[in-house]
Amino acid sequence: MRHALKNSAFGIVMAAAVALPAAIGFAQGNSNTAPNPYKPQEPWAKTAMGRNFGSTIGINVDKDGSSMWIFDRCGGNDCTNSKIAPIQKFDASGRLVTAFGSGMVNYPHGLHVDADGNVWVTDNRGTPARDGRPGKGHTVWKFAPDGRVLMTLGKPGVPGTANDTFNAPSDVVTAPNGDIFVADGHGDMTNARIVKFDRTGKFIKAWGTPGSGQGQFNEPHGLAMDSQGRLFVADRANSRIQIFDQEGKFLAEWKQFGRPSGIFIDKNDMLYVADSQSGPEENPGFKQGIRVGSAKDGRVVSFIEETQYLGSLESTGVDSAGNVYAGYTGAQRFGRFPK
Repeated sequence: MRHALKNSAFGIVMAAAVALPAAIGFAQGNSNTAPNPYKPQEPWAKTAMGRNFGSTIGINVDKDGSSMWIFDRCGGNDCTNSKIAPIQKFDASGRLVTAFGSGMVNYPHGLHVDADGNVWVTDNRGTPARDGRPGKGHTVWKFAPDGRVLMTLGKPGVPGTANDTFNAPSDVVTAPNGDIFVADGHGDMTNARIVKFDRTGKFIKAWGTPGSGQGQFNEPHGLAMDSQGRLFVADRANSRIQIFDQEGKFLAEWKQFGRPSGIFIDKNDMLYVADSQSGPEENPGFKQGIRVGSAKDGRVVSFIEETQYLGSLESTGVDSAGNVYAGYTGAQRFGRFPK
């Protein structure tokens, strides 16, 4: 989705606490030239009954380090009237081992696997026509690995700005102590904030307003957390990653990873960023693909350029063996890139 808010000029300076010269030393197009040590592996995974993947908007690795969870839009780009289970787990060989969530969501978006192996997903609003569907949308769900519902945040089907409502939540992530962070908003006059809850779902605080300044957002599309507990926000329509502490203090912004749709940080603090929108009109000087770099200093070390399915690569993740995974929305597919 395209939005009218324009990116601010290069007026936001990295905080000294996290900024190293290598982190900001990239000219605007230089990360396009980073080497690509990865090769596509297709086909890899197969869905139930041989059906095709839909828009695979959420990807995360299981706590076993090798299995992958995906959040699929029910074989198409919407789950509103579908009976297909959108939450699926594949083992290291690409075999489907479990699936659940049938009939529970309108429009799959973010997916996170916590340290205990529980699966968190966000049910975004989708298009305005999906607003008001009884009992669906504007919700964060927590599932046990077997599909049992453990927690619901938000009021299903009810958009809002209160402490107990969301408007188009895009992603969710949990801290080591169990605190929950939700990226609430998807542009187009929805919310533009980060909402924090404790491990029981009790509201703690929220921060962010629409805009392009420090701590403002224009489509907070993805979340990840590094080993220091810093929260990385894919502020997509502002073509940047914003970094905060867990109390919402702005620490830095990084633009060298392109226009981020999805972000993932592995146990070694390597940052993987899916860019599905860069180009001459939006974020000139950058190409679409997956950029891999350090969450510690911001250095981009690899770039998997996307040349075939432009405008689609919105999610990414990596397993413990270093295989990179790619989820495509418009192209409705799921890819794997081993070294």
